[in-house]
Amino acid sequence: MLQLIGQYDSPFVRRVGIALRLYELPFDHKPWSVFGDFEKIRPYNPLLRVPTLVLGDGTALIDSASILDYLDGQVPPGRALFPRQEPARHRALRVATLATGMAEKAVSLFYELRFHEQRSDLWVSRCRAQIDAVLQVLEDERVMHTGAWWFGPGLGHADIAVCVVLRFIADAHPGLIDMTAYPALTDLAARFEALPVAREISQAFTPSA
Repeated sequence: MLQLIGQYDSPFVRRVGIALRLYELPFDHKPWSVFGDFEKIRPYNPLLRVPTLVLGDGTALIDSASILDYLDGQVPPGRALFPRQEPARHRALRVATLATGMAEKAVSLFYELRFHEQRSDLWVSRCRAQIDAVLQVLEDERVMHTGAWWFGPGLGHADIAVCVVLRFIADAHPGLIDMTAYPALTDLAARFEALPVAREISQAFTPSA
């Protein structure tokens, strides 16, 4: 059986868990933290990062994008959550990459604010500016899509990526974003978080020790 290592308060782990559930692929969830459980993670991933997906043969896949690429290959083409054909494929990949890049900036900002006694105002300002810039790009692009989901009638990886990152930023940085400025993204996230799979694969944010 597949093993998914990592906690669902990470948007990267959560997007993989949601994909696994939507693909109906059985898995054992190991909610290990890279801080408190690093010795458990080390044998599977020398980088001590999550998500890590351990396959049945013991191979450990790392990085959410790589893991999702593998999972997409385990289902028929019509079920894959990234389009298989261009130009839809690169457009969806672009949105998902913008979202996950924004998540990386939000994580970096969290570490800077929490763990550094001497904070870099320049770095904090830059992270916030990058987050704001990505949000505006995503909002502008989402407005141009009138369907329930970004790239068609069904939920896709792009939708999942954007929504789990919005949830993470709201939880990790309360008050950082005024979501009233992004009504299209707010609507998308609200519909996503109401889905049974989003309610199941979910965890309140737990700040690192």
